Amino acid sequence: MTTDLTTGNTRKLLWAFSIPMLISVAFQQMYNITDSVIAGRFIGEDALAAVGASYPITMIFMAIAVGSSAGCSVVISRLFGARLYVHLKCAVSTILITCIVMSILLTLFGVWRGEAMMRMLQTPSNIFADGSLYLTVYIYGFGFLFLYNVCNGIFTALGDSRTPLYFLIASSVGNVILDLVFVLVFDMGVAGVAWATFTAQGISSLLALGAMLLRLKQMPSTKHFPLFSFHLLGQISVIAIPSILQQSFVSVGNLFIQSLVNSFGSAVIAGYSSAIKLNTFAITCMTTLSNGLSSFTAQNIGAHKEDRIAEGWKESIRMGVFVCLPFVLIYLVLGRMAVGLFLDSVSATAIQTGVTFLKIVAPFYFVVMIKTMCDGVLRGTSSIAYFTTTTFTDLVLRVVLAYFFVKVLSMDATGIWLSWPIGWTLSSALSAWFYHIRPWRVHGPKPKRRLLSKNS
Repeated sequence: MTTDLTTGNTRKLLWAFSIPMLISVAFQQMYNITDSVIAGRFIGEDALAAVGASYPITMIFMAIAVGSSAGCSVVISRLFGARLYVHLKCAVSTILITCIVMSILLTLFGVWRGEAMMRMLQTPSNIFADGSLYLTVYIYGFGFLFLYNVCNGIFTALGDSRTPLYFLIASSVGNVILDLVFVLVFDMGVAGVAWATFTAQGISSLLALGAMLLRLKQMPSTKHFPLFSFHLLGQISVIAIPSILQQSFVSVGNLFIQSLVNSFGSAVIAGYSSAIKLNTFAITCMTTLSNGLSSFTAQNIGAHKEDRIAEGWKESIRMGVFVCLPFVLIYLVLGRMAVGLFLDSVSATAIQTGVTFLKIVAPFYFVVMIKTMCDGVLRGTSSIAYFTTTTFTDLVLRVVLAYFFVKVLSMDATGIWLSWPIGWTLSSALSAWFYHIRPWRVHGPKPKRRLLSKNS
């Protein structure tokens, strides 16, 4: 089911559109968290640390998938809003071909340099082998991850947030079952956790691709469309490349943070690994609302209804407060219980590390929520330079401050955690300012009816 976000009550539209996306995130994070919970509970603290040590490297690959999804989502939203279905189908086929080529190249690179990146992070020797194994299996499944994110971006652009939810629920449940079977029944250890994710992700991505192609086939268009268009690829790349670079630089920044965390030993790594998964859950929910706002904004830009953008932003802020509040309360009041899901009671240092991290960052979720909503509008209006600037500000501040607190002031790992709220606060203020000045009214590209070149 596609949804036209250019007409109707903004509040009802955004809530109806965003709730399935939030449920999708909940299930997606559930099977991400399950990997760590099963590793920590049933294999051991070192296994949790091993999965966590490879996490920032996997996030680099995820950044490319998510950035590509953002680029295709915005362009397809505009084409859908302008009712240019022939161009839309050409854009989708162009994206899929590009996705296949990129995933093959990146998989080859990951297999070649995966262990070198683990060594670069100064991964402790007691968790290196398991961490490297988990990373290798993850990289083998990168093509599925890339495909699923692109399909999800296309569904979102068409105003359909429910179809990806169905596949994700099935994938999440399947991943949990496979985790338990591979680890508890077949005693595969960290390898079982990795292969469970690979299998579940592969099935869900192929099902999502089939459903997406069927949806496109049902769209009204009588003209033949080319399978690949360099002109449309350029339109997509204008948004996708800055988004990929933005996401990638954040991931590279997280590599520096992880390297600093690794210097405190496997117990701190395990505690950080559990807390960062919980933190990612909260941040991803906000980012999901932001992505929905980007689709809303892009469709209305395509339909020449820019006056609806401010309405969408205000309603998204209200939704953001509603989403943030439970995370803040749970992490502040029940933080020890949340971290304890990943670790047993004998992991005292690891548990305290995770609890300290959550208590420092959780109160600032409301601040980062404002940033993500402002960024959602900036991304949807193709004001990518402004969007990228705010993200780099956050990244640079967090990395520089983390090293300053630990290396210069000789603080313990708490110094790393303190860099989060400072970076969030300053970058959020910058995002709010960029939204306030409405840069897209001057710089934003006008929708064009003719998007395919003669040679496409």
